[in-house]
Amino acid sequence: MTLAAMEAGQEARVVGVPTNTESSQRLRDLGIISGEQVKLLKKAPLGDPIEIRIMNYDLCLRRSEAESILVELV
Repeated sequence: MTLAAMEAGQEARVVGVPTNTESSQRLRDLGIISGEQVKLLKKAPLGDPIEIRIMNYDLCLRRSEAESILVELV
């Protein structure tokens, strides 16, 4: 499942992060790495952007970025 497919309030563990995109290094710098736990806080009315909590801080991501991040629910 992707991060974008999660519903508000769900928690998951990151299992896959893209490595061949322009934003992949930025995502890793923000703490989105395999094994980290993430919670989807909310989505904007049209689904873009989304707000997540990772490593004890809140982060907004574009839907296109969230669709490339693979997670498993915990």
